[in-house]
Amino acid sequence: PTSPSASPATAVIDETVESRGIEPVPDHERRGRVRELFPTWVAANISVLLLTMGAGLVVFNGLNFWQVLLAAAVAGGVSFGLVGLLSVSGKWGGAPGAMLSRATFGVRGNYFPGMILWVARFGWETINAVTGAYAVLTVLRLLFGVRSSTPLIVVTLLLFVGVTFLVSGMGRKVLNLCNTWSTYFFGLFTVLVLGYLITTMDWAEVFSRPAGSTAMLIAGIGTIAAGGISWIPTGPDFARYLPHSASGGKIFGTTVSGALLVLVPMVLMGGVMSVKDPALAKTDDPVSFLGEALPMWLAVPYLVIALIGMVLINSLSMYSAGFTAQTMGVKLPRAWAVSINAVISLVGGLLLMLVAKSFYGSFISFLSLLAVSFSAWVGVYGIDMLRRRGRAVRYDPEGLLDTSRSSRYWYVGGYCWQAMTAWGVALLLGLGFTKCDWFTGPLVSTWIGENGLGWAATALLAALLYAVLPAPREGGRAAPVPAPREAAAAAPAREG
Repeated sequence: PTSPSASPATAVIDETVESRGIEPVPDHERRGRVRELFPTWVAANISVLLLTMGAGLVVFNGLNFWQVLLAAAVAGGVSFGLVGLLSVSGKWGGAPGAMLSRATFGVRGNYFPGMILWVARFGWETINAVTGAYAVLTVLRLLFGVRSSTPLIVVTLLLFVGVTFLVSGMGRKVLNLCNTWSTYFFGLFTVLVLGYLITTMDWAEVFSRPAGSTAMLIAGIGTIAAGGISWIPTGPDFARYLPHSASGGKIFGTTVSGALLVLVPMVLMGGVMSVKDPALAKTDDPVSFLGEALPMWLAVPYLVIALIGMVLINSLSMYSAGFTAQTMGVKLPRAWAVSINAVISLVGGLLLMLVAKSFYGSFISFLSLLAVSFSAWVGVYGIDMLRRRGRAVRYDPEGLLDTSRSSRYWYVGGYCWQAMTAWGVALLLGLGFTKCDWFTGPLVSTWIGENGLGWAATALLAALLYAVLPAPREGGRAAPVPAPREAAAAAPAREG
């Protein structure tokens, strides 16, 4: 609410720029609609990196057309299915995932998985910033013949990160508006690109490719799924404004359908393009191949729209990173807490563009480690959600904000030892199954390691361990909040 003396301009700014941080959203502010999640998860997948990954499935994994389609559908369904399921906790507690995680790991224990999730955000934002900068450089080359140089790389990366910081700092309403319009425009140009490919590709060559091995198909599914898995801890962030009466099934369905609408055709297009030019999967510049594979009249607008999409992806990531930073103890408003991630992604992007020898190799290595680190959190958090389903009070707002010994989620010394044990053991085992450019675990020669299923084993082990360990006992008393049926009776349901 604005003060009586506030000017109309100030009131508009107050309504546009989201000021709420990690504190749970009170019931009277829960005016979100489930349908708002659809453009959010569409926008979260508008990335030319999916084209590169689709090309990699053909070139490196040796998959054919139908296997690439299967890998994209299965990976997207599984990973964003988990995003949708765990997003329901956002409407339960009205708080970001990083905050609700305090109830799972304890107010002190949450720092450990929280730190890993925060560092992973740095990496993801760096990858997106580099891809966005490459898109700008490609458009400049196609339109004006401007060649890349170190000063130009610095300027484009700085502009991309700056715009990302601005959009993410504005908050939920601005992100929803941008996501909606980007969905329309990107959908239109994706149809145009698909039409161009259908009419110009040598489809006999595309369908004549032999099938790859089952092991390579499973590994490809894991590679594509890693991107979706990285969004799981942030899913509750975008559902916390939904009322208690919002349908969990609709949250799940809207999330999965929004993601698959973009993910599957993007991966498939990348695979088809690579049949004509296998070098597409090996270039240091992950988006320059669009200028070669498409005519300029189509490549330029498509890259511009994709660039907007990448800004939104990074903005969504930084938006959630601001909550993580506050949960980790950063004493700044959410809009300014994201500045830490902005600076780190800028520095990391410069290193990746000017120093790293292989963008694709660095990207896949990052995805492999990212999937394992997030999966350990997912397994524990998922079981904790199942245990809370039947409770009248699933999350205590005061307990989440209270980091003292009196907190409902203090457990033992601020740590939930059951959750910490399951998370730590699963994380170590998952790393043992992982192999990438930077790291090789001692269990990579096993069936799980050879098939790239370390992330799945990590999530399952974390869930199993946490389920069999004694259920943690929360302390204190929670302030009563309306149960779902009571909330539905008190206010009209707004399920989208």
